[in-house]
Amino acid sequence: MIHRAAVALIISFASPALAEDFLLELPNDCDLDSEDCYIQQYVDIDPGPGSSDFMCAGLSYDGHRGTDFALPTYAEIANNVPVIASAPGRVVGFRDGMPDIGQAADVEGRECGNGVVLDHEGGWQTQYCHLKEGSVKVARGQTVALGEVLGYVGQSGKADFPHVHLSVRKDGTPVDPFDPDGTVSCATPGDSTLWVDTPVYQPGGLLDAGFTDKIPEYSAVKAGTADAVALEPTSPAFVLFGLVFGPRDGDTLRMRIEGPDGFLLENDQTFDRNQAQAFRAVGQRRRSALWASGTYVGTLNMIRDGDIISTMSRQITLP
Repeated sequence: MIHRAAVALIISFASPALAEDFLLELPNDCDLDSEDCYIQQYVDIDPGPGSSDFMCAGLSYDGHRGTDFALPTYAEIANNVPVIASAPGRVVGFRDGMPDIGQAADVEGRECGNGVVLDHEGGWQTQYCHLKEGSVKVARGQTVALGEVLGYVGQSGKADFPHVHLSVRKDGTPVDPFDPDGTVSCATPGDSTLWVDTPVYQPGGLLDAGFTDKIPEYSAVKAGTADAVALEPTSPAFVLFGLVFGPRDGDTLRMRIEGPDGFLLENDQTFDRNQAQAFRAVGQRRRSALWASGTYVGTLNMIRDGDIISTMSRQITLP
């Protein structure tokens, strides 16, 4: 049996002043303080060809105009995680029927995938993109309450990971809900917000980990199926893998496996470039002897500038 545990270093904000009367709740029904979901990318506040999130860090890309509330792997789409109205409003647009395959070549003009657009008072508008195929539960002209379910998180349209992309607009102009008045600087991040409770900023971290019998394919890691094969004493190899988001050039993923009979395997792997997501693995091939029966514990630490910013552990017992 595999058990999950995670701890993350997060950056909090000190009671930022509200810039507007219009306020938002989170657009999906999951816990950002757990392994259930996380924020992969923020609005790009860099007016030039580069990119920067509101913390002057790298969790964005050039021209990104929303906030991506993501699920760790594609497998979590099956859990039907609700996408909910961040504020009361009226449905002025929706789409459904696009498959959850992501980055399809034929989505030009429909990059949002399955989605919903809500009008709110005062010229505000919110848009919810990449919903699960067949999950949209509202119709044009319908009035929705705060927290009402609009559909489920998916990976439709132009999306290479499962998430709901939330765009916020005022009188047609994109607004960063973490910086609605546009006054954020690297010296003073988080001085205004549209959030009722501002989500803490996690600068990168571990999304998933597991044990398997070979170095997995990246597609299987992102799909959440890499550890589908049960390990046995006769397995050809013993491998621990980890999926991370937001690794920066110079970050280290420290991986350690401890097992019965003094079994110990440690490895540090350093990232050589900034990435949205990546995975690493460490393992050992079985020689003639069988793997010892008992409990094996895998521990992964993501390290940045000497500090642990995310920790995850996995445990498996061999018969």
